[in-house]
Amino acid sequence: MKLLARVRQALRLRHYSWRTEQVYVGWIRRFVRFSAMRHPADLGPADVTRCLSSLAEGRRVSASTQNQALGALLFLYREVLGLGVGWLSGLVRAHGPRRLPCVLTRDEVRAVLAQLRGTERLVAGILYGSGLRLFEALELRVKDIDFERGEIVVRRGKGAKDRVTILADGQKLALRRHLELLRVDHERDVAAGAGRVELPTALGVKYPSASVEWVWQWVFPAGRVHLNAKSGERRRHRLHPTAVQRAFRQAVRSSGITKPASCHTLRHSFATHLLETGYDIRTVQELLGHRDVRTTMMYTHVLNRGRLAVRSPADVL
Repeated sequence: MKLLARVRQALRLRHYSWRTEQVYVGWIRRFVRFSAMRHPADLGPADVTRCLSSLAEGRRVSASTQNQALGALLFLYREVLGLGVGWLSGLVRAHGPRRLPCVLTRDEVRAVLAQLRGTERLVAGILYGSGLRLFEALELRVKDIDFERGEIVVRRGKGAKDRVTILADGQKLALRRHLELLRVDHERDVAAGAGRVELPTALGVKYPSASVEWVWQWVFPAGRVHLNAKSGERRRHRLHPTAVQRAFRQAVRSSGITKPASCHTLRHSFATHLLETGYDIRTVQELLGHRDVRTTMMYTHVLNRGRLAVRSPADVL
C-alpha cells in the first residue's frame, strides 16, 4: 500500500476527523516533496528539523502551523511507520505569542447582524447566541435542536466531544420558520427521488432508510442536490462554510467596524459577554466545550472593566 494510503487508513482506524486527515496528509506530502521524494523511513532528525526550519524561515508560518506540521510527522513515524520516535519527540516545539481574542461589543454585534440576510444571518445569530464554532453550527441536524428545553446538542465537536449549549430565545422564531420551509423542500426532494443526507459512521448501513428521515436532515443544507459517486444517491450536503465567511466579512466592512473580526469572533463575544453579565467561568467553560478552564480564562483579559474591575485614575479627575 502506498504511503499516503497507509496514513489515511491509520487516521480512519483511530477515528480522526476528516479535516485532521486532510491536514495531516497534506503536511506529510509536503515533507516527502521537500526531501526530494525520499521515503520518510530513510530520513532522520536532521531532515525533519530542516523541513520545520524552512517553514519558519522561508515561509514565515506561525508557531501553531509549525507545530501542526510536527504533529503530522509524529503521527507518521509513530503510528504509520512504527519507528522509534525518541529523537522526533525531542525536537523543539515553536512557541508563539499569546494573543488576545478579537471581541465585538454588543452594539457592534448588532450592527454586523443587521447587515446579514437569510441563512447567513441565521447562522451568525446561532454562533453568537449559542457560542458555537462555525463547523459545529453547519453540522447541526434537525434532531439536535430542542425548542422546548431551549437547548442545542453539539455532536462530535472539537476533540470528538458532545456537549449541550443554550438556544437563545431570540433565535427560536426565525429558526422554526427556517425549518418549516426546509421541511417543505425536503418533502419535495423525497418525492423527486432525492432527499438523502450523509450519516455519521456506519449508521447508513445499520439503518438504510434513516438518511431520508426528516430528523437527520441538515439544519443548514446546501442549495443544490449532488449525486454521490459511490452510492448513486441524490443527496444534499450541508452549507459550505465559505458562504457564511464571505457574507460575514462583507457585513463587517459594511458596518464600518475596523476590528479584524471573523465568524469565530462571535464565539469569543458570546463568552466575553456572558462573563460581563456575571455568569461564573465554569458555566461558560461547559457551554463552550473547553477541556481546561484555563482556556476559558483568556476571556477575563478582554472584559470591558478588566479582570479586577479596575477603574482608571483618569476617570476621577
